[in-house]
Amino acid sequence: MSSSVCLPEEDLSCPVCCEIFRDPVLLPCSHSFCKTCLQCYWNTSALRQCPVCRRRASKRTPPSNLALKNLCEALQQGRIQSSAEGNSVLCSLHGERLRFFCLVDKQPVCVVCQASKIHKNHDCVPTEKAAQDCKNQALETERQIKDLFVELHQFLYDEEAARLAALKEEEEEKIGLMNSTVTKAAAGMLYLKETITVITQEITDAEDMTLLRNFKATIERAQCTGQGPERISGALIDVAKHLCNLKYRVWKKMLLHVENTPVTLDPNTAHPCLFLVT
Repeated sequence: MSSSVCLPEEDLSCPVCCEIFRDPVLLPCSHSFCKTCLQCYWNTSALRQCPVCRRRASKRTPPSNLALKNLCEALQQGRIQSSAEGNSVLCSLHGERLRFFCLVDKQPVCVVCQASKIHKNHDCVPTEKAAQDCKNQALETERQIKDLFVELHQFLYDEEAARLAALKEEEEEKIGLMNSTVTKAAAGMLYLKETITVITQEITDAEDMTLLRNFKATIERAQCTGQGPERISGALIDVAKHLCNLKYRVWKKMLLHVENTPVTLDPNTAHPCLFLVT
């Protein structure tokens, strides 16, 4: 309470609503009430009397208790000032602590706001519970986001592994083909070398008549024993097959993967009875 208001807070509270007076009026019996509270009480009562002492009141409109009104306004102002200094949050309309959170209007309200016509039929929960629910919802949403990205990362890792495996398989295939070709070429060269050695030896050791007699066969052997190097078809890696439109192909495949993800409705805006049928 403000230092300028020395009365106990109970003396500044309406006997009907038990809150700080709002537009207090004074009855002839000296009891004061909120103007709205007194009018509501009289609307539901058969007699126009004081809610405290039951003394009959006149039909005239009760006068405002200006002194009490000033004290209550000073108290409310002191609360607001204390709120600003101490980081305590009070209602700007009623000066009461914001103890509840309206789930319909998504805003904190005080006990007076909760009972007002604006929020009367709205679902309100304590601010502590609303804050905890908000934290839980944020944590759950964070978990779902992380799970989705883990799934996407795993998809990309699997695609990378598949592409590298295909490249490795082609590499081993081409290396095997080249090794086979080199082996065949080496065998052919060895055969030619041996043939040259044999023919040279025959020419060197043969007598003239024998050399002449076998000359035709020797020439034919020398001409038919060699073939040119075999041309290897597709010996190099097919780079275009692995890199051409790689991003597009992976994106297209990932799009099919993403399309299978179920639609999640926003619990803050979607009707609780709304559901989707696929």
